[in-house]
Amino acid sequence: MMTSNVMREITPLTPSDCFTIFSREKKKFDFPLHYHDEYELNLILNAKGAKRVVGGHIEVIDDLELALIGPNLYHAWFTHQCQSESITEITIQFHKDLFDEKFLKRNQLSFLKNMLERSQRGIAFAPETILLVKDRILALDLKGGFNSVLRLLSILHDLSMSTGTKTLSDPGFNNEKFYYNSRRIEKVFEHMNNNYDKQITLGEVARIANMPEASFSRFIRKRTGKTFIDSLNEIRLGHASRMLIDSTTTVAEIAYKCGFNNISNFNRIFKRKKMCIPKEFRQTYAGNRIFI
Repeated sequence: MMTSNVMREITPLTPSDCFTIFSREKKKFDFPLHYHDEYELNLILNAKGAKRVVGGHIEVIDDLELALIGPNLYHAWFTHQCQSESITEITIQFHKDLFDEKFLKRNQLSFLKNMLERSQRGIAFAPETILLVKDRILALDLKGGFNSVLRLLSILHDLSMSTGTKTLSDPGFNNEKFYYNSRRIEKVFEHMNNNYDKQITLGEVARIANMPEASFSRFIRKRTGKTFIDSLNEIRLGHASRMLIDSTTTVAEIAYKCGFNNISNFNRIFKRKKMCIPKEFRQTYAGNRIFI
């Protein structure tokens, strides 16, 4: 197991509270890359040009930013090219066991359950969604007691029903379980995640799904929106991103350890997916973390 050089934050959330919320006006982002046990919903206004880092995903944000970060997922926002003199940031953190697993299995909670599972990779919400919930988040107050818990639940439910959301980090980065509401697909993804360092063929995964190759190709695309090879590459990139951050292993070694047969192929796929080459990705993280 690799040891992480990323800061573990102990949040101000106590065991006897459902959630905590803190808001601040600021001119720059100065909190280092970090992770914590709790879920975090972060609303940021007026910070166009700042950079969001979530897991293995890096992106420059716009003026409306709302992201849900799952437990123990690396994240931070950096000033980058943001020129704003007045950034508003509202951070809500809630326990990972606030919603009991049995409770989440009820029919009415299926959208919320799905969103919390996806947040293991980080979720960014669409501008239209942010405009709909922004004022309710700004008005959320811990002093509201039970009503404030209901309001938070209502906000989370509406977010879980929203469209245009974007899942941020690659599968494989956090080694989390795969949820696709299909046991066949989940078995295939588990196999790819356990064997990403080896050669994996379409025939092999089609056999695991117990389907002919052509049928399986259509099936995985319909269920995930991606081809088999894209899905496999995403898992490999997730593991590669993690190694780039958590180790001093060379880029070439990481490419081979993650199942890429040559370095130029690895660089090309990495750049297409992450908009930067592995070396630049590693530098982004190296400059923004604290060794503890």
